[in-house]
Amino acid sequence: MIIAKFVAVVIIAYLLGSIPFGLIIGKLKKGVDVRKYGSGKTGATNVMRTVGTKFGVLTIILDVAKAAIAVMLAKIIMGSAILTIGSISLHWQIAQAIAGLAAMAGHNWPVFARFKGGRGVTAYFGTLFAIYPPVAIFGVEVLAISALRSRHMSLGSILSVLAAWCLLVPLTIVYDFPPIYLAYGLAATALLVFQHRDNVKRLQQGIERRLW
Repeated sequence: MIIAKFVAVVIIAYLLGSIPFGLIIGKLKKGVDVRKYGSGKTGATNVMRTVGTKFGVLTIILDVAKAAIAVMLAKIIMGSAILTIGSISLHWQIAQAIAGLAAMAGHNWPVFARFKGGRGVTAYFGTLFAIYPPVAIFGVEVLAISALRSRHMSLGSILSVLAAWCLLVPLTIVYDFPPIYLAYGLAATALLVFQHRDNVKRLQQGIERRLW
């Protein structure tokens, strides 16, 4: 029964993450497939460039919401159930971490959009809002400041996820924050940096696309 709950958490989180709001908005508002323009991604930045700023903001809100809902549902589905394997206890906090990764996977490789989606930044911050809002807010602030000053959304995104994880470190060590969230943050950060590998290369070459 508990294993079935974990399976349900993964499936639901992945399917929620797979909803390609950027693609849907692009087709509804301008009749275009945003994946054929700019970065070829369905994320908010490409929607801003292709469809318009306000629709990019709407994409951010919806992508954050779907990931946050996935993580919150993980806690509801698991309830107080605990699965003990040896010395390891699997409970709702671990389910939230798994749901977060599943939602990000769905966002990046959505089953509803032929597995061609975004990079996962907004989805990640959506999961953080559900887990611990102050960390998410801190990361978003770093993203906004970095992106506006450099005019590179990719640079702001990378710095923001690194900053969010760095904040999780003292929270875990000093304030007894659940270690599973620190591990989740590290895994998510590694995935997001990997997803931005082409941006990193362009940043090094000085040819990365700029905002506005």
